Amino acid sequence: MIPNFKAHPWHGISAGEDAPNVVNVFVEIVPSDTIKYEVDKETGYLKVDRPQKFSNIIPALYGFVPRTYCDAEVMRLAVESGASDVTMGDHDPLDICVLSSHNIHSGGLLMEAIPIGGFKMIDGGEADDKIVAVMVSDHAFGHFRDISELPEAEVKRLMHYFLTYKNLPDEPAKCRIQEVYGADHAHKVIIASQKDYSDKYGG
Repeated sequence: MIPNFKAHPWHGISAGEDAPNVVNVFVEIVPSDTIKYEVDKETGYLKVDRPQKFSNIIPALYGFVPRTYCDAEVMRLAVESGASDVTMGDHDPLDICVLSSHNIHSGGLLMEAIPIGGFKMIDGGEADDKIVAVMVSDHAFGHFRDISELPEAEVKRLMHYFLTYKNLPDEPAKCRIQEVYGADHAHKVIIASQKDYSDKYGG
């Protein structure tokens, strides 16, 4: 009898056969969550990271692209974009938020998404890119292919979350967005994070 086996969502699942054009996403948080969950790197199970502060609730599905890692190659792209203070990647899987009109109630699931752009976020000297994507076949967002096609308010809503979700009201900003980029550069970031993963873990 073959024993039951659950693939590790970071290491045991591919980024997708058509990556970086279409990627697999492991969803950790959904917009209704008031707790920030993240995958436990050792076990692969979702764990509680921290309660969301105040009204900072994630405005889109949020997770990571499997078999990616943000290190030297991702840092290099940030430096090329003018972020001279960056000293490393954030040593985590590549973050991705997925726009969808559907009400998905909980994380811990896989989906396919189409990267359309992203934010070159710098957090305390670390390159911490946030890829923006749309869920495949979503009837409201699925036709977008570049972040420039999104309503400006949607982009600003995402930017505001990432710029404020770690901050208390009386604290200075802890991070900044160096650049908002389109689909072509998002593909470069994904490829760079796959290279960083290969350099770190092999395969």
